[in-house]
Amino acid sequence: MNATTSITIKKPITDELLLWNLLFADTGRQVLLVAYDIKLFPLLSQKPRTLGEICDGLKICQRPAEAILAVLASIELVEVENNLYSLSPLAKDYLIESSPTYFGALLEMMIFDDRKHISSFENLKKALFTNNPPGNKLRESLGKNHELMRAITFGNNVKFIRGFISSMHGPSMAAALVWPELIDLSGYKLFVDIGGGSAAHSIGATSKWPNLRAVVLDLPPVCEIAQEFIMRYRLQSRIMTQAFDMWSDSFPVGDLHFYSSVYQDWQPEKCHILTQNSFNSLLPGGRIILHEMLFNDQKTGPFPVAVNNLNTSLKLGGQQYSGQELSMMLEQAGFIDIEIKPASSYWSIITGRKP
Repeated sequence: MNATTSITIKKPITDELLLWNLLFADTGRQVLLVAYDIKLFPLLSQKPRTLGEICDGLKICQRPAEAILAVLASIELVEVENNLYSLSPLAKDYLIESSPTYFGALLEMMIFDDRKHISSFENLKKALFTNNPPGNKLRESLGKNHELMRAITFGNNVKFIRGFISSMHGPSMAAALVWPELIDLSGYKLFVDIGGGSAAHSIGATSKWPNLRAVVLDLPPVCEIAQEFIMRYRLQSRIMTQAFDMWSDSFPVGDLHFYSSVYQDWQPEKCHILTQNSFNSLLPGGRIILHEMLFNDQKTGPFPVAVNNLNTSLKLGGQQYSGQELSMMLEQAGFIDIEIKPASSYWSIITGRKP
């Protein structure tokens, strides 16, 4: 080749923006967790503050503080105007303890989870070659109830189980205040909340539909925690709890069965059992509602659902489903009039009626 001849360099046909976003995504998550841990959000909830006031109030250094605040502004958790930092509407809704949709306990869980490294590079790589999620051994020791399955991050400990159920309450309330507006439940009487955890969805459904009473079915320690949330909203006369194992106890006869984030914890054969048990115990005209984060039909996204699918697979051996997959489960069990309705965030409800 002639020394003066240049080499043609092929220009990429795509922009690298999404790749950069992915590479830096974990840093944004860590900044959120650190900001929560140092109590930045309660400080800014009092009033807008300058950088110096923030540093004085939290006893932190100015240069890294300014860098962290820039990240928080870029992900729309803080706003800056006239050199004053304040909370965004997003932060006010989900990062202030007085909000009913407070994510604080979930962030505590994520900080703890980071320290245990269940989703670490090494564990992820190992799982690919062994198909043995790190949580499997503890899953077996905890039994088969789905809420306790998801407590594997914390170990077989009542204190950690309480922390886990509490961590799910704020995010669940955020969803539970939306989906009941998407479906007419005026003709139903008893909302059976299977694996109902903190009772958030029973609280949301009964608050929207005064005709409903609800029963939260879960294992005894979870029911105790649910009672505390029920009392907080003064709904003791309309929501009760009942100790229940979904794999060994008979399903109650009723007209409305509800599952939130239950199916994602199990492989299809287990989900088919739950669906059929609900169909068999529902009264004619009764309805099933599944509340899940859904894959698209090609199972190529959305990205947070794909990531949650990976985490669920690693920790519990479960998986996320598409709306098409869950609809087919309902149809195979005998349900008709099956519908998929997008709800809040990445959540949807899939519903069907027993003839």
